[in-house]
Amino acid sequence: MKKKLGELCQVVSGTTPKTGIPEYWGGSAKWITPAELDDDSYIVEDSARKITELGIRKTGLSPFPAGTVLLTSRAPIGKVAIAGCEMYCNQGFKNLVCSERIHNKFLYWFLKSKTAYLNSLGRGATFKEISKAIVEQIEIEVPSLEKQKAVAMVLETIRHILLLRRAQLAALDELVKARFVEMFGDPVGNPMGWPTKPLGALGELERGRSKHRPRNDPKLLGGPYPLIQTGEVASAGLYLTTFQNTYSELGLQQSRMWKAGTLCITIAANIAQTAILGFDACFPDSVVGFIPGSETDAVFMHYWFSFFQKILEEQAPQVAQKNINLKILAELQVIVPATQKRAVFSAFVARTEKLKATIQRSLAETQRLFDSQLQEHFG
Repeated sequence: MKKKLGELCQVVSGTTPKTGIPEYWGGSAKWITPAELDDDSYIVEDSARKITELGIRKTGLSPFPAGTVLLTSRAPIGKVAIAGCEMYCNQGFKNLVCSERIHNKFLYWFLKSKTAYLNSLGRGATFKEISKAIVEQIEIEVPSLEKQKAVAMVLETIRHILLLRRAQLAALDELVKARFVEMFGDPVGNPMGWPTKPLGALGELERGRSKHRPRNDPKLLGGPYPLIQTGEVASAGLYLTTFQNTYSELGLQQSRMWKAGTLCITIAANIAQTAILGFDACFPDSVVGFIPGSETDAVFMHYWFSFFQKILEEQAPQVAQKNINLKILAELQVIVPATQKRAVFSAFVARTEKLKATIQRSLAETQRLFDSQLQEHFG
């Protein structure tokens, strides 16, 4: 049986106490904003800012109880969480205080599955927003409370497994960095006194090529030659194993094909993010290719850059977007440990990558199960 959310919940919003009155801020009452929610938000028990009793009284704010389903109604639309305690909020929410006819966690998962739909309901010229009236008219299929609780428990369990798998991957990444420091010391300070050389002296260092203008000319694209972009490097991890775009014969002619094993280094927008090509590919001049010589290797350099990335990003000049040039990269002083030491580290990384691949397969399977459950119960 379908019901409108307005029949099942009380829809409430909030407001912002005047920021120019210090006496309204710094109290103990929790006051949340949409910016504090993300895709992994579930039970929220704290807020970044707190308001005082005076701020509450003068602004006319009313609290919403623990268990309320938080729904952001603008900037952005569709972020969801559940209040773990009594809270207040700003005007960027249309929160749902559930009646006894709907289980709050069931409603949470329903709304999580409807992000695109919720955004389609947004109205407004300057920015999109969903109103209280719109939220109240949203329809939901309402099974028995027992079924609602059972569905919520299944989804909550799968979510827990997904978070666990992601945490395992993050822990393995930290393990590799810790192993790097254990074997080579902090490369920024070089406490072990390894000899150093400029990056440009340790191998071939050259920017990618994309000579043709405009760069998005359709004639350049759609052929058999993989084309890597900065965003793909930044999100890849150690190895680039997939690609979204390809060059045609004309695209290849105005670019360069780099061999598998090349270390890709981003120099625009994403600064000094690195990944190793798992296949031959082209990339534009916002990416630098590094082909190591005999005194270093791509795996070692990938992790070396991970310690310098934030430093380089902070130092990067910004005009339209942050960028660094080839000269800055070429002059970076890189520690040069003994070859045997690097070989031991690379072997450790290889074992870790195998374990990560197993976890990633499990993560993908669990995500498919999660998606199928959402589809089954919420369409």
